[in-house]
Amino acid sequence: PRPTSSEQEMQQLGQEGQESHQKGLGGQDQGSSAEQKSRSSEGGAVLGQEEAGASAVSSATPGLLFEEQKHEKTHPLSLSWVFGYNSKLPVYSLLDEENRVILYVSAHTAVIHDVVRNRQYHLQGHSNSISCLCVSVDKRWIVTADQGPDNLVIVWDAFSGIPVHTIFGHPGDGVSAIAISHDAKYLATISAGKIQRACIWKWTSPEEKPQCSIELEPRFGYQNYITFNPKDHGEFVSNSKTQVIFYLWVNLVTQEQTFNKVVGLFSQSIFHFKNLQALTGTSGGKLVVWDAVCPPSGPANLSVKPYNMKAIKLMHLQKDALTVLTVSDSYFVMCDVKGHIKFYDGQLQLVNWYSHFNLGPIYSISFSKSPPDPGSCRSNYSSSCTIGGQPFIVRNFILSTLAATVLHVTPEGTKLEKLVEEAKEAVNAISCHPTQPLLAIGSHCGLLKVWDYQQTQYLTSRIFTGASIQCLSYDPEGSSLAAGFTDGSLRILDSISLDDDCKAFKYSRGSLTHLCFSHDSQYLATADEKFSVTIYKVTLRNGRKSWEHLAGLHAHYKPIRSVMFGVQLDSNEPRLLSLGEDRLLVEYDLGSSSKDQLAILRRDRIEQCAIPLSLAWYPPFTTESFILTTNDQYKMKLYNATTKMCRKTLLGPTYGSPLEKIQILPVTESQDPQKRYLAYIAKDKVGLQILPMDGNPHKSSAFICHPGGVSNLASSYDGCYVFTAGGNDRTVMKWEINLNALEAAVSLGGEDLIPFYNLLDGGRDGEFFRELEDYFYYAQLRSQGIDTMETRQVSTHIPLEEVPFVMRAMGYYPSEEKIEDIINEVKFSEYVATGKQVTKINLGDFIKLYINHRPAFGLSVKEIQSAFQVLGYENENGEKVIKRGDLLQLLQCRGEHMTEEELAECLSTLLGMNPEGGTSELGTSGLIEEEIPEEITAERFTADILGLPIPEPEKNKLEKTDERISSERSGKV
Repeated sequence: PRPTSSEQEMQQLGQEGQESHQKGLGGQDQGSSAEQKSRSSEGGAVLGQEEAGASAVSSATPGLLFEEQKHEKTHPLSLSWVFGYNSKLPVYSLLDEENRVILYVSAHTAVIHDVVRNRQYHLQGHSNSISCLCVSVDKRWIVTADQGPDNLVIVWDAFSGIPVHTIFGHPGDGVSAIAISHDAKYLATISAGKIQRACIWKWTSPEEKPQCSIELEPRFGYQNYITFNPKDHGEFVSNSKTQVIFYLWVNLVTQEQTFNKVVGLFSQSIFHFKNLQALTGTSGGKLVVWDAVCPPSGPANLSVKPYNMKAIKLMHLQKDALTVLTVSDSYFVMCDVKGHIKFYDGQLQLVNWYSHFNLGPIYSISFSKSPPDPGSCRSNYSSSCTIGGQPFIVRNFILSTLAATVLHVTPEGTKLEKLVEEAKEAVNAISCHPTQPLLAIGSHCGLLKVWDYQQTQYLTSRIFTGASIQCLSYDPEGSSLAAGFTDGSLRILDSISLDDDCKAFKYSRGSLTHLCFSHDSQYLATADEKFSVTIYKVTLRNGRKSWEHLAGLHAHYKPIRSVMFGVQLDSNEPRLLSLGEDRLLVEYDLGSSSKDQLAILRRDRIEQCAIPLSLAWYPPFTTESFILTTNDQYKMKLYNATTKMCRKTLLGPTYGSPLEKIQILPVTESQDPQKRYLAYIAKDKVGLQILPMDGNPHKSSAFICHPGGVSNLASSYDGCYVFTAGGNDRTVMKWEINLNALEAAVSLGGEDLIPFYNLLDGGRDGEFFRELEDYFYYAQLRSQGIDTMETRQVSTHIPLEEVPFVMRAMGYYPSEEKIEDIINEVKFSEYVATGKQVTKINLGDFIKLYINHRPAFGLSVKEIQSAFQVLGYENENGEKVIKRGDLLQLLQCRGEHMTEEELAECLSTLLGMNPEGGTSELGTSGLIEEEIPEEITAERFTADILGLPIPEPEKNKLEKTDERISSERSGKV
């Protein structure tokens, strides 16, 4: 028979994927004849495919898409492998028999995993974590959906991995449940959010809106499971933990159904494969049977409608909660929290069960596409059947458990094969071996696994019962692996056997957050959540290497962000530094430290208002040694490794969140030593940065890696891969680095000052740049004297003393400390190379300086509002205000102190009393009291005193305040 119109539409959508797949079929006929091409050009591709290419397409399977295909990588980072998966979403079997191809979800990626060939194919397209997954009955179409902003529903061709249809911006806040009809023509979705909506989509049509939809009342409960009637796609059922809803979507109507006694929480619902009944499993081990009931006064034909479904029977099957309820051929299949699998016939009579697997709670079961061989099954099971009984025949199936284990079961002989076993709790700890392609992954469930990441083969593991691994670190020699736990304990393990090298240490009262070995593997430093740093040292006992506790210190008063060993400049001795959110960079004196006495060499406050987030040694591009830091204001700073003076401030990557952790990639033998690279992670992204840095935004790139938040970063010893840990999503992702693509992006971004011009409002030809030029040349006039009659010296430079004035004129208002950093940055920029200080700056260098130092996203009213929240009090109108006298006192006594004369000069200028600046000849105290109200709000301070623009909502609020004040003054209130 020729395909129906809907089938043609689906084949048309999958044609591109089929053609792409056929290119990888090896020796098979590709079916690319001129006749087929002409059919395609005439719009007859589907029918031509049926005649000429049907055999190749029908034999194509998801497993074949892993055939080696050489693709040129065009991105700096490409996902190469995913360790771990989301065990709270179903796992599907896509291919059985000789191969084992399964489908599961890892964070925002759907993974097709060929277990036998040890390959993965990644379906990438979501920017949020995938919340729902389903597969068509024929395993041809895969559907993924997510929740959150810019949510998507994507239909994929399983043969090629190509997305064939996308639904943008699902109603609500994404999708909480999804199902595909048995004929694969329609999708049923239920939205997330407080107010849910059930929708039907004909995904093969170009329509962007659902065929029909209905809003669900909150009293129905949060609907989190949905499935179609296999006999009629016009009917489907959904359930929450307490309510079941049946739908008929010709004219979409619903009927809520409950039971009049305690039955437990609902898990899943299905339709009967022979009659009009439906079944719902519960957490009490019961099965609710629903049937179509005709109302006494209603016509007979209404009895078949789903909105007349009633609970007619409550079957007590077992004590254990039912977790999965599905249908396979002519059997109802039920799984429970004990790992039992039971098969019932159409009369709900128990046919067979498996109770010896000891798997724990089963989350999903997926049966093979290929039916079983009745002959072999009959011979194997006939002995267990009574006279006249039917043999038990069932397909092979895949089980997934909440303990993150996937197993393949062959009912014939009850053969059990473990396919995947991953962490079942958060994964924060990862570390790469310093000389071999080994990756250690630690989980909060106590599982420690070591992988060969080049061959993607699991090597060894160890389970720490009742313990949670928080951090890991290999020593530079590669012989030891340190593991830090959430209870504050530390274990130093043999890197190969994972056996303990020495007794466990517990000198920390809180969870260990950082581990770091010295370059000679003689010291180990830890940091914990109680703000302490602890040092361990190698000793020799009976000629054998052993570790012992040296000393610890409560070095910070806020969370420690990084602990880092280095090497002394004048010797090979190690040096140790720690960086905290208290803005302190602490260097320890290891040589002067003794048992239980950790000495501090120096403490330096490296930030004035920003919070430092990460720390690394900057590569030696010059003879001067630098420390690199990042902060929460998107800045990267270079500090002299000895004096801790800030030598350079640069604009870091601005991809929605500041850099949480940085790591300098190892240099390879073939690499130019003056070309180094940095890997980093932000809130949910991983990226690369070209060094040396100059603020050029095109020198960095980033990709979403873990939408729920990335917790850790590690790089391979050869600099070819970076690994990211997703924390609560329980996955680790392996990213392959392509430096050529990163360098190409820099070339496309332009040379010299072009990238920096583009960061100015309006670019090189905009008004902002012309205004900057005017101020720049006006600064030359100012430096030479405004009233001078001497011949002007035209120059392309201005003195350093004028830089702060031009900065402020352009809308950036640095503090006195930042001005000092700016001046020093320019003054000593050439000192190491020439021994001379720089005393002037040209326009191009000033633009770079301005862009790198100014706030990454301009001025923010929220910063002023937060200051008023801290410093002010709430008045009778519920507003946060500061009294005028308190404000003047704070400006003179807190922060960078202002003298009374400086304060009078600033306020008189801001309030328009002395527009040209300088000291006003008139008395200012009375005028200031007259111009500034007794109580000052953040909005009034911003608009009336500073004269800065404020957002529209705040402006409207300020206008209402003005009306209230004027009304009070006129006596109306």
